[in-house]
Amino acid sequence: MEFQDKVLKCVDCGAEFIFTAGEQLFFFDKQFKNEPKRCKPCKSKRVSTLAGAPPTATTYPRVETRTVCSQCGKETTVPFRPTQGRPVFCRECFQQRRTTAATA
Repeated sequence: MEFQDKVLKCVDCGAEFIFTAGEQLFFFDKQFKNEPKRCKPCKSKRVSTLAGAPPTATTYPRVETRTVCSQCGKETTVPFRPTQGRPVFCRECFQQRRTTAATA
């Protein structure tokens, strides 16, 4: 397969950039399906911005909900909002059910 240089338009700054035949061959070898969307300066800027961002897990506050265990009746806290109609277990009952299910 022979590749030829292509002129593409950057989605961030709108500038035209060249997607070289060598880059196309690299994309083909790696089985990448999409052409690049950003010119090299915008891609570098985006990578540096994303590298400095905190992980997404820390952007959401952790939910702690007080509830009653469906098995033993003990009051407990769980790290999620319980769904109505589904049982909620304390740590001990949850671990017990987990080990019972693993041995079955």
